[in-house]
Amino acid sequence: MARQRSIFSLILVLLATFLISCGGPGVAVAPPTYTTEQIAQIQEYVPEIQTVRDRADELKNLIQKNEWIKVGNFIHGPMAEARLAMTYIAPHLLPKDQTAARQITKDLLNHLVKVDQAASNGNSLLALSNYQAAFTDVDKFLQLLPEGNKEAES
Repeated sequence: MARQRSIFSLILVLLATFLISCGGPGVAVAPPTYTTEQIAQIQEYVPEIQTVRDRADELKNLIQKNEWIKVGNFIHGPMAEARLAMTYIAPHLLPKDQTAARQITKDLLNHLVKVDQAASNGNSLLALSNYQAAFTDVDKFLQLLPEGNKEAES
């Protein structure tokens, strides 16, 4: 009986050793990266966003001069195109950045709506504060883009 317990204990030790050796650390998974196709699709829309970003002072001047029709044209023209480009880019970003990109795009729309409402009411202060918030959103979005895009733009 004692001998059977010894053999049984030995078998359990060997089995435990085998199971522990098979359960080693998992295979390291490389972090997700952009494919060349994703980068190409992103780069297709970045110039539209960057062009509008570069024209920020133009909108500011229109607001300061109370040229409300031109403010509306700028919001519904170039700014709307930039927002559309941001919407097209978002699905091509890494999964961890997609949620942030979509939220930034929604925030941009909300700020543009407020600028448009302020323009309708002739409220320069509200228009200027939301103008600044809108271009902060654009900057945040551009920071989400892969580094290759930023180097290609320069």
